[in-house]
Amino acid sequence: MALRNIIKLPDPRLRLVSAPVQAVDDDLRRLVEDMFETMYDAPGIGLAAIQVGVPQRVVTLDLAKKDEPKDPRVFVNPEVLWRSDENATHEEGCLSIPEYYEEVERPAKVKVRHLDLDGKVQEIEAEGLLATCLQHEIDHLNGVLFIDYLSKLKRSMVIKRFTKAAKREAEEA
Repeated sequence: MALRNIIKLPDPRLRLVSAPVQAVDDDLRRLVEDMFETMYDAPGIGLAAIQVGVPQRVVTLDLAKKDEPKDPRVFVNPEVLWRSDENATHEEGCLSIPEYYEEVERPAKVKVRHLDLDGKVQEIEAEGLLATCLQHEIDHLNGVLFIDYLSKLKRSMVIKRFTKAAKREAEEA
């Protein structure tokens, strides 16, 4: 297992559409282990492979609270089969947009099909935080960020702030 660097806004790789995983194999399992280690270290509750620079359709999630046992979940090639007409609003953040949080409205419930680490097809119906996180991470696989749901003004202010920070870091390096 290894910690990987989480790419941050304005890195253009965050806008890539990730490719489907062709085989559930040892390389994929190593990637998933690294993703969990990276996500827990950050700390975060969800991570898409593209956030560690790997443009593959893989998501890791763990919604367990700090005082609960870990509950790691893996979604390979996830696809949303159904979204509810009813919406819900949750405060979202992103490891690729650190320390920025905003209310985002999304469908309240979703049904997602994915592969597990044995290569078996699974389906899950989710609501609440799980539904929000699944949609947030699947968006990453499609090059979409949670800030894309904000007003144009808010989104441009966030992008400007992170672009300035990246320039400062580059100058200091």
